[in-house]
Amino acid sequence: MTIAVGSIIFAALMVMFSKVPLAIAQGRSEGGYDNNHPREQQKNLSSFGMRALASHQNAIEAFPLFVVGVLLALWVQAPMETVNMLCLAFVISRVVYTVCYLLDIATLRSLVWTVGFASSIWLMVLALP
Repeated sequence: MTIAVGSIIFAALMVMFSKVPLAIAQGRSEGGYDNNHPREQQKNLSSFGMRALASHQNAIEAFPLFVVGVLLALWVQAPMETVNMLCLAFVISRVVYTVCYLLDIATLRSLVWTVGFASSIWLMVLALP
C-alpha cells in the first residue's frame, strides 16, 4: 500500500512541480511575473510558456482520475502487485509526459499520456466484481 499512497502524494506534488516552469516563463515575460493577474498573463504566453501552462493544466486534470482509481483499487483490495505496477506506470508516465511537453516532443508525449490514462482506468477496472 505504501507505493499506492506514495504515488498519490507524488501525483499531488506533480501538480505543484509542473507550475514551476510556468512561473519561470511568466517571470521571463515582459514586466515579470504578474501576481495580481497571473491567469490573464498566461493567456499571452507563447511557445515554451504555453506548453508549460498546458502541462500544468493537464497535471491538474489527470490527478482526480488517478486518485479515484487508486482508492477504488485499494477499497476492493485488488492485488497489490498489480496496483503498485499501475501506480508506478502512472507516475513515470506523468514525469515523462511533463518533460516531453516542455521539450515539445509531441508524439512521445501523446503516447505516454495514453499510458497514464490507461493506468488510471485499469485501476478502476480492478474494482469491478
